[in-house]
Amino acid sequence: APRHVEVQVIGDARGTVAHLFERECSIQRRHQKILEESPSPGITAATREAICASAVDAARAIGYQNAGTVEFVVDDVGQHYFLEVNTRLQVEHPVTELVTGVDLVELQLAVAEGSPLPATVTSVTTRGHAIEVRLYAEDPDDENLPTSGRLSAFEIPQVDGVRVDAGYASGDEVSTNYDAMLAKVIAWAPTREGAARRLAFTLRAARLHGVTTNRDLLVGLLEHAEFLGARTDTGFLGRHPPAELAH
Repeated sequence: APRHVEVQVIGDARGTVAHLFERECSIQRRHQKILEESPSPGITAATREAICASAVDAARAIGYQNAGTVEFVVDDVGQHYFLEVNTRLQVEHPVTELVTGVDLVELQLAVAEGSPLPATVTSVTTRGHAIEVRLYAEDPDDENLPTSGRLSAFEIPQVDGVRVDAGYASGDEVSTNYDAMLAKVIAWAPTREGAARRLAFTLRAARLHGVTTNRDLLVGLLEHAEFLGARTDTGFLGRHPPAELAH
């Protein structure tokens, strides 16, 4: 029952490396993430400390500069195993931004220009909980195949505590020649339950017409008892097919 947990790291030209805590990325289809959150609800404080230290050690050992992500698999007893390093800013970086208050894009540019990591980063703390979902133009009932067509309506309501990073608007044409992601929708709240509730409400209230999306699957996932109880691993969607989650 492995979990996929990754750590956001940042290194400057002076050799200083810091982490901005971890993200849980276990909810996946075809080994691709569709939901990410921070902090991870499925690890202990001791595992969090160990995995973040391992990420910093790895980045420092190779003299890493700029933003990157060190990814791990965590087993059911909390032991972590190195998976890979993504030497770029990840799709899911907004959840880290929302819980730390650090603008990772701004920080990445500053470090690339030679600026040292500020004290606000080297001593960063987290506040509340953030969850991101990837809204895709795909059909969960048809093996998640991409869908295409014109978005006759693409309106995601503005809700306090919710951030929307969208690449489409009403009237746009969705092609299968490109990645199927329409938007990232990210919710922050003081508690994980509050973030999940806020995100589910936003998705349910969105007007999405013209192409099939995974919206209903995402809502069902956010409201599922196992997800809310943090009983998630990389096999979650294999155990809970779209017909069960989407409603």
